[in-house]
Amino acid sequence: MKKKILYLITKSAMGGAQRYVLDLATNLPEGFEPVVACGPGGELTKRLEERKIKVIQIPSLGRDIFLSRDIDSFFRIISVIKKEKPDILHLNSSKSGFLGALAGRLLGVKRIVFTGHGWAFNEERTIVSKIIFAKIHWLTMLLSDAVIAVSRKTARDVEKFLFVQKKIHQIYNGIGDVDFFSKEIARNKISAGTSAEVWIGTISELHKNKGVDYIIKALRKIKDTPSWKFFIIGSGEEEKRLKELIYMYGLKEKIVLCGQIFDAARLLKAFDIFTLTSRTEAFPYALLEAGKAELSVTASGVGGILEVIEDGKSGMLVKSGDIDAIAKKLSELISDKSKRDKLGTNLKEKIESHFSLEKMVSQTTDVYTGN
Repeated sequence: MKKKILYLITKSAMGGAQRYVLDLATNLPEGFEPVVACGPGGELTKRLEERKIKVIQIPSLGRDIFLSRDIDSFFRIISVIKKEKPDILHLNSSKSGFLGALAGRLLGVKRIVFTGHGWAFNEERTIVSKIIFAKIHWLTMLLSDAVIAVSRKTARDVEKFLFVQKKIHQIYNGIGDVDFFSKEIARNKISAGTSAEVWIGTISELHKNKGVDYIIKALRKIKDTPSWKFFIIGSGEEEKRLKELIYMYGLKEKIVLCGQIFDAARLLKAFDIFTLTSRTEAFPYALLEAGKAELSVTASGVGGILEVIEDGKSGMLVKSGDIDAIAKKLSELISDKSKRDKLGTNLKEKIESHFSLEKMVSQTTDVYTGN
Protein backbone atom coordinates (compact mmCIF):
# COMPACT_ATOMS: atom_id res chain seq x y z
CA MET A 1 0.00 0.00 0.00
CA LYS A 2 1.27 3.48 -0.90
CA LYS A 3 2.12 5.93 1.87
CA LYS A 4 0.07 9.10 1.53
CA ILE A 5 1.92 12.41 1.96
CA LEU A 6 -0.13 15.52 2.63
CA TYR A 7 1.83 18.65 1.74
CA LEU A 8 0.54 21.79 3.43
CA ILE A 9 1.66 25.26 2.34
CA THR A 10 0.17 28.67 3.02
CA LYS A 11 0.22 30.41 -0.37
CA SER A 12 -0.26 28.95 -3.83
CA ALA A 13 1.33 31.88 -5.71
CA MET A 14 4.62 30.54 -7.02
CA GLY A 15 7.73 31.19 -4.96
CA GLY A 16 10.60 29.10 -3.67
CA ALA A 17 8.57 27.10 -1.14
CA GLN A 18 5.88 26.41 -3.74
CA ARG A 19 8.52 25.27 -6.24
CA TYR A 20 9.87 22.93 -3.55
CA VAL A 21 6.44 21.37 -2.96
CA LEU A 22 5.85 21.07 -6.71
CA ASP A 23 9.20 19.36 -7.30
CA LEU A 24 8.71 16.89 -4.46
CA ALA A 25 5.09 16.07 -5.23
CA THR A 26 5.84 15.43 -8.92
CA ASN A 27 9.05 13.44 -8.46
CA LEU A 28 8.30 11.04 -5.61
CA PRO A 29 9.38 7.44 -6.11
CA GLU A 30 6.91 4.58 -6.29
CA GLY A 31 5.31 3.87 -2.96
CA PHE A 32 4.20 7.42 -2.17
CA GLU A 33 0.93 9.21 -2.98
CA PRO A 34 1.02 13.04 -2.80
CA VAL A 35 -1.86 15.35 -1.92
CA VAL A 36 -1.38 19.12 -1.59
CA ALA A 37 -3.41 21.53 0.56
CA CYS A 38 -2.82 25.26 0.10
CA GLY A 39 -4.30 28.73 -0.07
CA PRO A 40 -6.49 29.45 -3.09
CA GLY A 41 -5.99 30.43 -6.68
CA GLY A 42 -2.26 30.46 -7.42
CA GLU A 43 -0.03 28.97 -10.08
CA LEU A 44 0.97 26.07 -7.83
CA THR A 45 -2.59 24.75 -7.96
CA LYS A 46 -2.63 24.93 -11.75
CA ARG A 47 0.69 23.15 -12.17
CA LEU A 48 -0.21 20.35 -9.77
CA GLU A 49 -3.59 19.78 -11.38
CA GLU A 50 -1.93 19.61 -14.80
CA ARG A 51 0.08 16.69 -13.40
CA LYS A 52 -3.06 15.01 -12.00
CA ILE A 53 -2.09 15.59 -8.37
CA LYS A 54 -4.95 16.17 -5.97
CA VAL A 55 -5.13 19.73 -4.63
CA ILE A 56 -7.29 20.88 -1.73
CA GLN A 57 -7.73 24.64 -1.50
CA ILE A 58 -8.22 26.26 1.90
CA PRO A 59 -9.88 29.63 1.16
CA SER A 60 -9.04 31.27 4.49
CA LEU A 61 -5.34 30.35 4.43
CA GLY A 62 -3.09 33.35 3.74
CA ARG A 63 0.24 34.84 4.78
CA ASP A 64 -1.05 37.81 6.78
CA ILE A 65 -2.26 37.30 10.33
CA PHE A 66 -6.04 37.61 10.83
CA LEU A 67 -7.20 35.83 13.97
CA SER A 68 -10.69 34.87 12.75
CA ARG A 69 -9.39 33.59 9.40
CA ASP A 70 -6.51 31.76 11.03
CA ILE A 71 -8.88 29.99 13.44
CA ASP A 72 -11.03 29.03 10.45
CA SER A 73 -7.91 27.76 8.64
CA PHE A 74 -6.94 25.64 11.64
CA PHE A 75 -10.28 23.84 11.72
CA ARG A 76 -10.24 23.40 7.93
CA ILE A 77 -6.77 21.84 8.21
CA ILE A 78 -8.12 19.48 10.87
CA SER A 79 -10.96 18.55 8.50
CA VAL A 80 -8.52 17.91 5.62
CA ILE A 81 -6.30 15.69 7.78
CA LYS A 82 -9.28 13.71 9.07
CA LYS A 83 -10.53 13.13 5.53
CA GLU A 84 -7.18 12.35 3.87
CA LYS A 85 -5.67 10.31 6.74
CA PRO A 86 -2.06 10.92 5.64
CA ASP A 87 0.81 8.73 6.78
CA ILE A 88 3.13 11.73 6.51
CA LEU A 89 2.28 15.41 6.93
CA HIS A 90 4.88 17.67 5.29
CA LEU A 91 4.56 21.30 6.37
CA ASN A 92 5.93 24.34 4.57
CA SER A 93 5.95 28.07 5.54
CA SER A 94 5.50 29.63 8.96
CA LYS A 95 1.73 29.81 9.37
CA SER A 96 0.75 26.49 7.82
CA GLY A 97 3.73 24.96 9.63
CA PHE A 98 2.47 25.90 13.08
CA LEU A 99 -1.23 25.30 12.40
CA GLY A 100 -0.50 22.03 10.61
CA ALA A 101 1.90 20.73 13.27
CA LEU A 102 -0.65 21.42 16.01
CA ALA A 103 -3.49 19.84 14.06
CA GLY A 104 -1.38 16.86 13.04
CA ARG A 105 -0.22 16.21 16.58
CA LEU A 106 -3.78 16.45 17.95
CA LEU A 107 -4.98 13.96 15.33
CA GLY A 108 -2.12 11.52 15.79
CA VAL A 109 -0.50 11.73 12.34
CA LYS A 110 2.27 9.12 12.27
CA ARG A 111 5.06 11.38 10.98
CA ILE A 112 5.17 15.18 10.76
CA VAL A 113 7.94 16.86 8.77
CA PHE A 114 8.49 20.62 8.71
CA THR A 115 10.71 22.36 6.17
CA GLY A 116 12.21 25.70 7.14
CA HIS A 117 12.48 27.71 3.92
CA GLY A 118 13.75 30.66 5.95
CA TRP A 119 12.93 32.06 9.36
CA ALA A 120 10.63 35.02 9.92
CA PHE A 121 12.85 36.21 12.75
CA ASN A 122 15.57 36.97 10.19
CA GLU A 123 13.37 39.50 8.42
CA GLU A 124 13.30 43.23 9.17
CA ARG A 125 10.89 43.31 12.12
CA THR A 126 10.63 44.73 15.61
CA ILE A 127 12.43 42.86 18.38
CA VAL A 128 9.07 41.81 19.84
CA SER A 129 7.96 40.37 16.47
CA LYS A 130 11.25 38.51 16.08
CA ILE A 131 10.84 36.92 19.53
CA ILE A 132 7.24 35.91 18.82
CA PHE A 133 8.15 34.31 15.48
CA ALA A 134 11.14 32.52 17.00
CA LYS A 135 8.83 30.98 19.60
CA ILE A 136 6.31 29.99 16.91
CA HIS A 137 9.05 28.30 14.87
CA TRP A 138 10.34 26.55 17.99
CA LEU A 139 6.87 25.24 18.88
CA THR A 140 6.40 24.05 15.29
CA MET A 141 9.67 22.11 15.50
CA LEU A 142 8.77 20.66 18.89
CA LEU A 143 5.48 19.36 17.46
CA SER A 144 7.22 17.90 14.39
CA ASP A 145 9.10 14.61 14.15
CA ALA A 146 11.69 15.97 11.71
CA VAL A 147 12.83 19.38 10.52
CA ILE A 148 14.43 19.99 7.11
CA ALA A 149 16.67 23.04 6.76
CA VAL A 150 17.41 24.04 3.17
CA SER A 151 20.91 25.38 3.87
CA ARG A 152 23.62 25.15 6.51
CA LYS A 153 22.84 28.73 7.56
CA THR A 154 19.15 27.86 7.98
CA ALA A 155 20.12 24.91 10.16
CA ARG A 156 22.58 26.93 12.26
CA ASP A 157 19.94 29.56 12.97
CA VAL A 158 17.85 27.06 14.97
CA GLU A 159 20.30 24.42 16.14
CA LYS A 160 20.50 25.98 19.62
CA PHE A 161 16.74 25.85 20.13
CA LEU A 162 16.00 23.50 23.03
CA PHE A 163 15.01 19.88 22.31
CA VAL A 164 15.10 20.15 18.49
CA GLN A 165 18.77 19.65 17.56
CA LYS A 166 18.41 15.93 16.82
CA LYS A 167 15.41 16.54 14.57
CA ILE A 168 17.24 18.78 12.09
CA HIS A 169 18.21 17.44 8.65
CA GLN A 170 20.06 19.77 6.29
CA ILE A 171 18.96 19.10 2.70
CA TYR A 172 19.70 21.56 -0.10
CA ASN A 173 17.08 22.49 -2.64
CA GLY A 174 17.85 20.79 -5.93
CA ILE A 175 17.08 21.47 -9.56
CA GLY A 176 16.50 19.23 -12.56
CA ASP A 177 16.64 20.04 -16.25
CA VAL A 178 15.07 23.31 -17.41
CA ASP A 179 13.68 23.63 -20.93
CA PHE A 180 15.12 27.07 -21.63
CA PHE A 181 14.11 29.13 -24.62
CA SER A 182 17.01 30.28 -26.78
CA LYS A 183 18.32 33.80 -26.15
CA GLU A 184 16.61 35.16 -29.26
CA ILE A 185 13.22 33.60 -28.54
CA ALA A 186 13.35 34.55 -24.84
CA ARG A 187 14.17 38.18 -25.66
CA ASN A 188 11.33 38.38 -28.14
CA LYS A 189 8.92 37.02 -25.57
CA ILE A 190 10.02 39.49 -22.90
CA SER A 191 10.46 42.66 -24.92
CA ALA A 192 10.58 42.39 -28.70
CA GLY A 193 12.45 45.25 -30.33
CA THR A 194 14.62 46.20 -27.34
CA SER A 195 17.97 47.34 -28.68
CA ALA A 196 20.04 47.22 -25.46
CA GLU A 197 23.15 45.10 -25.80
CA VAL A 198 23.33 43.91 -22.18
CA TRP A 199 20.18 42.57 -20.54
CA ILE A 200 20.09 42.50 -16.75
CA GLY A 201 17.22 40.65 -15.13
CA THR A 202 15.66 39.21 -12.02
CA ILE A 203 12.78 36.83 -11.37
CA SER A 204 11.36 37.56 -7.96
CA GLU A 205 8.31 37.91 -5.81
CA LEU A 206 8.09 41.66 -5.30
CA HIS A 207 8.38 41.50 -1.52
CA LYS A 208 10.57 43.74 0.63
CA ASN A 209 12.81 40.79 1.57
CA LYS A 210 13.90 40.42 -2.06
CA GLY A 211 15.70 43.77 -2.15
CA VAL A 212 14.68 44.73 -5.69
CA ASP A 213 14.69 48.35 -4.52
CA TYR A 214 18.44 48.02 -3.93
CA ILE A 215 18.99 47.21 -7.60
CA ILE A 216 16.91 50.17 -8.75
CA LYS A 217 18.87 52.52 -6.48
CA ALA A 218 22.17 51.05 -7.73
CA LEU A 219 21.19 51.35 -11.39
CA ARG A 220 20.44 55.02 -10.83
CA LYS A 221 24.17 55.48 -10.24
CA ILE A 222 25.09 53.98 -13.62
CA LYS A 223 22.09 55.10 -15.67
CA ASP A 224 24.35 56.98 -18.09
CA THR A 225 26.30 53.80 -18.85
CA PRO A 226 25.14 52.88 -22.36
CA SER A 227 23.59 49.75 -23.75
CA TRP A 228 21.89 48.05 -20.76
CA LYS A 229 18.31 47.43 -19.71
CA PHE A 230 16.91 45.86 -16.54
CA PHE A 231 13.87 43.54 -16.56
CA ILE A 232 11.94 42.65 -13.42
CA ILE A 233 9.76 39.55 -13.76
CA GLY A 234 7.32 39.02 -10.90
CA SER A 235 4.53 40.63 -8.93
CA GLY A 236 3.77 41.38 -5.32
CA GLU A 237 3.06 43.93 -2.65
CA GLU A 238 6.11 46.09 -3.46
CA GLU A 239 5.20 46.63 -7.13
CA LYS A 240 3.67 50.08 -6.64
CA ARG A 241 6.61 51.35 -4.58
CA LEU A 242 9.13 50.00 -7.08
CA LYS A 243 7.31 51.71 -9.93
CA GLU A 244 7.44 54.99 -7.99
CA LEU A 245 11.20 54.57 -7.49
CA ILE A 246 11.74 53.93 -11.19
CA TYR A 247 9.91 57.13 -12.13
CA MET A 248 11.49 59.19 -9.34
CA TYR A 249 15.00 58.23 -10.50
CA GLY A 250 14.25 58.83 -14.18
CA LEU A 251 14.74 55.17 -15.11
CA LYS A 252 11.50 54.41 -16.93
CA GLU A 253 13.41 53.98 -20.22
CA LYS A 254 15.96 51.64 -18.61
CA ILE A 255 13.87 49.43 -16.28
CA VAL A 256 10.88 47.32 -17.28
CA LEU A 257 8.38 45.82 -14.84
CA CYS A 258 7.24 42.74 -16.75
CA GLY A 259 4.70 41.45 -14.22
CA GLN A 260 4.10 37.79 -13.48
CA ILE A 261 5.05 35.44 -16.32
CA PHE A 262 4.12 31.77 -16.28
CA ASP A 263 7.16 29.46 -16.28
CA ALA A 264 9.46 32.48 -16.20
CA ALA A 265 12.60 30.40 -15.63
CA ARG A 266 12.45 29.28 -19.26
CA LEU A 267 13.21 32.90 -20.24
CA LEU A 268 16.46 33.20 -18.29
CA LYS A 269 18.76 32.92 -21.29
CA ALA A 270 17.45 36.31 -22.41
CA PHE A 271 19.67 37.84 -19.72
CA ASP A 272 23.40 38.43 -19.55
CA ILE A 273 23.39 39.28 -15.83
CA PHE A 274 21.04 38.03 -13.10
CA THR A 275 20.55 39.89 -9.82
CA LEU A 276 19.50 38.59 -6.42
CA THR A 277 20.11 41.41 -3.94
CA SER A 278 17.92 40.10 -1.13
CA ARG A 279 17.76 41.34 2.43
CA THR A 280 17.41 37.76 3.65
CA GLU A 281 17.40 34.36 1.93
CA ALA A 282 17.41 30.71 2.91
CA PHE A 283 18.36 28.90 -0.31
CA PRO A 284 16.81 30.50 -3.40
CA TYR A 285 15.68 28.46 -6.39
CA ALA A 286 16.19 31.55 -8.57
CA LEU A 287 19.93 31.22 -8.02
CA LEU A 288 19.90 27.55 -9.06
CA GLU A 289 17.90 28.40 -12.19
CA ALA A 290 20.21 31.28 -13.11
CA GLY A 291 23.19 28.94 -12.70
CA LYS A 292 21.57 26.34 -14.93
CA ALA A 293 21.13 29.08 -17.55
CA GLU A 294 24.87 29.85 -17.24
CA LEU A 295 24.31 33.48 -16.21
CA SER A 296 26.67 35.73 -14.32
CA VAL A 297 25.05 36.62 -11.00
CA THR A 298 25.33 39.59 -8.66
CA ALA A 299 23.86 38.67 -5.28
CA SER A 300 23.74 39.65 -1.63
CA GLY A 301 26.03 37.64 0.62
CA VAL A 302 23.22 36.43 2.86
CA GLY A 303 21.88 33.03 3.93
CA GLY A 304 22.43 30.05 1.66
CA ILE A 305 23.66 32.24 -1.21
CA LEU A 306 27.08 32.10 0.45
CA GLU A 307 26.99 28.31 0.15
CA VAL A 308 26.66 28.52 -3.64
CA ILE A 309 28.58 31.58 -4.82
CA GLU A 310 32.27 32.14 -4.29
CA ASP A 311 32.89 35.84 -4.88
CA GLY A 312 34.77 36.49 -8.08
CA LYS A 313 34.76 32.84 -9.11
CA SER A 314 31.14 31.74 -9.54
CA GLY A 315 29.43 35.11 -9.12
CA MET A 316 29.71 38.55 -7.57
CA LEU A 317 28.77 39.01 -3.91
CA VAL A 318 27.85 42.27 -2.19
CA LYS A 319 26.86 43.21 1.31
CA SER A 320 23.08 43.40 1.48
CA GLY A 321 21.96 46.99 0.96
CA ASP A 322 25.36 48.28 -0.22
CA ILE A 323 24.13 50.33 -3.16
CA ASP A 324 27.59 51.54 -4.21
CA ALA A 325 28.96 47.99 -4.27
CA ILE A 326 26.02 46.73 -6.32
CA ALA A 327 26.53 49.55 -8.84
CA LYS A 328 30.26 48.82 -9.06
CA LYS A 329 29.80 45.07 -9.60
CA LEU A 330 27.11 45.59 -12.24
CA SER A 331 29.25 48.15 -14.05
CA GLU A 332 32.13 45.67 -14.15
CA LEU A 333 29.94 42.95 -15.62
CA ILE A 334 28.24 45.22 -18.13
CA SER A 335 31.63 46.19 -19.58
CA ASP A 336 33.33 42.77 -19.45
CA LYS A 337 31.70 39.97 -21.44
CA SER A 338 34.55 37.52 -20.85
CA LYS A 339 34.12 37.90 -17.10
CA ARG A 340 30.37 37.33 -17.43
CA ASP A 341 31.00 34.17 -19.43
CA LYS A 342 33.58 32.81 -16.97
CA LEU A 343 31.37 33.40 -13.92
CA GLY A 344 28.37 31.84 -15.65
CA THR A 345 30.33 28.73 -16.66
CA ASN A 346 31.69 28.23 -13.15
CA LEU A 347 28.28 28.69 -11.54
CA LYS A 348 26.67 26.18 -13.88
CA GLU A 349 29.32 23.59 -13.01
CA LYS A 350 28.73 24.18 -9.29
CA ILE A 351 24.94 23.83 -9.59
CA GLU A 352 25.08 20.65 -11.65
CA SER A 353 27.62 18.97 -9.40
CA HIS A 354 26.14 19.86 -6.00
CA PHE A 355 22.43 20.66 -6.20
CA SER A 356 20.53 18.02 -8.14
CA LEU A 357 16.80 17.38 -7.86
CA GLU A 358 17.43 13.64 -7.59
CA LYS A 359 19.59 14.12 -4.49
CA MET A 360 17.00 16.38 -2.85
CA VAL A 361 14.17 13.92 -3.46
CA SER A 362 16.22 10.93 -2.26
CA GLN A 363 17.31 12.62 0.96
CA THR A 364 13.78 13.89 1.65
CA THR A 365 12.19 10.49 1.20
CA ASP A 366 14.75 9.13 3.66
CA VAL A 367 13.41 11.65 6.16
CA TYR A 368 9.86 10.50 5.41
CA THR A 369 10.76 6.91 6.25
CA GLY A 370 12.87 7.80 9.27
CA ASN A 371 16.17 6.59 7.77
